[in-house]
Amino acid sequence: MTKWLPIVILAMIMVLAAGCSKTTETSTEATTKPGADNSEIATKVDANGVKTEERTFKGNPRIARVVVTTDKNGKRTVKAYSPSGEERPVKDDENVLTETGDKVADGAGWVADKSKDVAGEAKSVGETAADKTVAVGEKTADTAKSVGTKTVDGAKKVGDKTVSGAKTVGDKTVSGAKTVGDKTVSGAKKAGDAVKKVIP
Repeated sequence: MTKWLPIVILAMIMVLAAGCSKTTETSTEATTKPGADNSEIATKVDANGVKTEERTFKGNPRIARVVVTTDKNGKRTVKAYSPSGEERPVKDDENVLTETGDKVADGAGWVADKSKDVAGEAKSVGETAADKTVAVGEKTADTAKSVGTKTVDGAKKVGDKTVSGAKTVGDKTVSGAKTVGDKTVSGAKKAGDAVKKVIP
């Protein structure tokens, strides 16, 4: 038994060495290269011939990375990951390694942040409203000037007629007063004469 022990140990060492060398021969380390839209692409092939390409986006608020896995039969799967870690399949996966991050995020169904667009639209609407307010204000001012001018003209006409009417009334009053005064004086003279006749 002891004479077979070195042979058994030697056989075990050879099996372990063969296994290690086989793993080393069939697996490769990942290679990294810069990608479009501020990204980086790492590619590796495992011992079973599965190729994995992982594109990492730097600073994109909609997508963190996309992983393309191709098995030895050529079957391809594409998954996108949001900055929060949510995983989704990408529908249009043909150019995920070259498209912009936003295009890949669209393919995964992540909606773009509309607050920027809303702010821009609100600013535009605000500017339009301000322009319309200025136009309405200018029209209101013009209308007010026109109304004011008409009111002044109307007031002048009314004032002129009032003065003219007052003069006419005044003239008639003076004339009437003179007539009344004359008649009063005349009546007083007659009354005085009658009194003189009554008193001897």
